[in-house]
Order: sequence, then structure tokens, then C-alpha cells
Amino acid sequence: MFRIGYGWDSHRFKGGIPLKIGGVTLPHDRGLAGHSDGDVLLHAVTDALLGGVAAGDIGAYFPPNDKKWKGADSAVFIREALKKVAKAGYAVSNVDCTLILSTPKIGPHARKIQARVAELLKIAPGNVGIKAKTPEGMGTDNAAIAHVAVLLVKKGASGEHRLEAAEETPQPEVDQVVEQMLQSVEPPKKKSPKVHARRGTSGAETS
Repeated sequence: MFRIGYGWDSHRFKGGIPLKIGGVTLPHDRGLAGHSDGDVLLHAVTDALLGGVAAGDIGAYFPPNDKKWKGADSAVFIREALKKVAKAGYAVSNVDCTLILSTPKIGPHARKIQARVAELLKIAPGNVGIKAKTPEGMGTDNAAIAHVAVLLVKKGASGEHRLEAAEETPQPEVDQVVEQMLQSVEPPKKKSPKVHARRGTSGAETS
């Protein structure tokens, strides 16, 4: 019912070219070097989609030595990866993205990137997570890195079936904790029935 894909990519900064991240052109003095448009986020998303259905990686379909992809819009890669996902019988549920770069600040552009990635994946913006971190101590100040995780669901699976599939997934560690908790709870003690005393005609209590 469910499959998870993971993608990772990195590109170095280079002067004289536009900076594209998540299908959005950002104001900056340098762009990202690459055979295509260097969109590090869309490349990572593409790999996550392909990986989720075990369909190889981005280089297998769009080799960097093929002149056809020189300067290509990375949205093309997303569309082709989505075809592989659909052919395998799956659809995108949600995607979570983390960008690591020194500059520019992604915060002011996060909503626009979120909307564009959602548009390309044909899902709601609320199903696209966009986060950014600075590469403190990593020595990658001259590069941008993207990590992406995507959740794919089987086409035609209803919400009820999806829930059933999740419930049926083995969770030995969770089950063990629950069992231990249940064993630690003492069963409630049964209350003994009350004996109501009767009064005799003399007013003394009799059993």
C-alpha cells in the first residue's frame, strides 16, 4: 500500500547563471552549476520518486553527457519520474524537503517554492514540506544540498484501506511496550457483596 523514496543532491555555486531552487528563480548573485538548470531540489525530488518505485536514478534517464539535457528545465525530470511512479501503480501522498545552504535565505521564498513543487507533483501545498538549514561546520558554504523524502500510496486505495494497511504493519517494538504496560496494570479487585443486617422485633440486629 505504501512506498517511501529518498533523494539527495548537491551542486556548487557558480557566477553568471540564475539560481533555481524548487522550480523558482531566486534573486542571488550566483546560480548552481549543473548540466541542466542546476535545480538541486528538483533533482533530489526526482531521485526520491524514482527510488520509491525502484526505477533507478536521475542519471540513468538524463545522463549529464547527453547534450539534449544541457540547460534543461528540471521540471521535465519531475514529469518523467511521475510517469514511472504512475506506471508502477502509485501516486504521491506527500513530500518533505530539507535544503542546506549558506545563502540566500530560503525563508522568504519558502511559500513560493512549496507551491511550485506541489504544482509539479499534483498535490496540495500542505503536503509539501520545505525546510532550510545552514551548513555550520560542514565546509560546504560554496554548495547547496537537498534531502528529500517522499511517501507514495497505491492508486485506488481508500483512506480506510490505507489505515488498515498501516495497522497491519508489524510493529514489534510498539507491541512489546503495550504488552508490558498492560501487564503492569493490576486488574480491579472484585468487591465482596454487602451483607445487609436485619433488625428483629426487639430492635437488636440479627444476621
